Amino acid sequence: MLEFFWNLGSFIVALGILVAVHEYGHFWVARKAGVKVLRFSIGFGKPLFRWYDKLGTEYVIAAIPLGGYVRMLDERVDDVPASEQHLSFNNKPVLSRIAIAAAGPLANFLFAILVLAVMYMVGVQNAKPIVGGVAENSIAAQAQVQPGDHILSVDEQLVQSWQEVTFALMSGLGESEIILKVQDSKGQLALRQLDTRQWRLDEQDVPPLTSVGVQPYRPDLKLEIAQVAKGSAAEEAGLANGDKLLRYNNEALHSWEQFVQLVQTSAQQRSHLVVQRAGEEVDLYPTPQGREDNSGILIGYLGVVPVLEPWPEGYIETRQYGVFDSIVLGVKKTYDLTALSFEMIGNLLTGQVSVKNLSGPVGIAVGAGNSVSYGFVAFLGFLALISVNLGVFNLLPLPVLDGGHLMYYFIELIRKKPVSEKTQELGYKVGAVVLLALTCFALLNDVSRL
Repeated sequence: MLEFFWNLGSFIVALGILVAVHEYGHFWVARKAGVKVLRFSIGFGKPLFRWYDKLGTEYVIAAIPLGGYVRMLDERVDDVPASEQHLSFNNKPVLSRIAIAAAGPLANFLFAILVLAVMYMVGVQNAKPIVGGVAENSIAAQAQVQPGDHILSVDEQLVQSWQEVTFALMSGLGESEIILKVQDSKGQLALRQLDTRQWRLDEQDVPPLTSVGVQPYRPDLKLEIAQVAKGSAAEEAGLANGDKLLRYNNEALHSWEQFVQLVQTSAQQRSHLVVQRAGEEVDLYPTPQGREDNSGILIGYLGVVPVLEPWPEGYIETRQYGVFDSIVLGVKKTYDLTALSFEMIGNLLTGQVSVKNLSGPVGIAVGAGNSVSYGFVAFLGFLALISVNLGVFNLLPLPVLDGGHLMYYFIELIRKKPVSEKTQELGYKVGAVVLLALTCFALLNDVSRL
């Protein structure tokens, strides 16, 4: 329950920030273009807080934190007196309306640059992309990728973290091959050629790295408890931090992976666990809780975190930059994320990426909660990623989104006359149906992950 409220609170904070940034873009440009703004709302539904400025704009924080809007004076929906017709949105030149519509997504991109620049100035700590294992008969195995390979570049794109490797791989979706430049465990440079002609991201929640068969290096997990989750089966059974695991159901334990497999196959079954505590053996009798995986199979879990072996020297690096370099990196990273987002939309349409990978509010909430748990820098990275995605999503040519409005305005710019009200109304209805279908599908994906 605590995790639920943590994720919910993190989601509200993250989405509130991003929506405020997006809508402020529309608001600021509308004011500069001489349009009267009637309401600036963060959220939908019943107003929880409201106040007014000296120009009469109403500011609202509403009950449903799933978006926001800027309501401008418009003769198509308002009774506008003659004295204020020059302040109406629909009476502004088409270039002004284009600027107002584009300002929201642009604000999200600028915000991402700012957030990433701050992140790089604070300092980014990450594990170097060193391969820990390779799945048998996988794309990586066929390319002779070896444990210990330090990935230096993907298709000549330099990479310094596993996130950068992942994004670079995703950019190569649809290509016949992807070239990895690596430094092997002996310090020799080599090229690994991934045959990606049949590569698809068509399984739900299977990361690109796993899909090609690469396992990042991670320190070994000790058979020792580092943390016990509150309210878990482990806590109820009396497991404590520092306990060393010896036997599970009379089977001697040799690795954490073995322990996990035994627990997973004993869901909702009273089990016998022997631990070493303060030099003595202690008998415990946990009953692993159960939850169904995507195949409907009941999987057991206790709610414990193991102790990690220390990272080898040189495997973790911290990158910190000055103000100018941070801004340059922020611009580059935002551009790369924007390009990747458009590429993924194209891959969804062509079937290279399955729609099972779409996420909705629940997925964003979990991501926000996790990033906050990892610290300030991780949360900044999450904000930047979602801000870029929000900007790209709003540029899609669906009439209910900013991209749809821009589509109509550019048509008007070319034809020298507005698109008919009937055509616009039909477009809004179709766009609303498509948007609702995408939202429902993403929510179903979220629910299936719970």
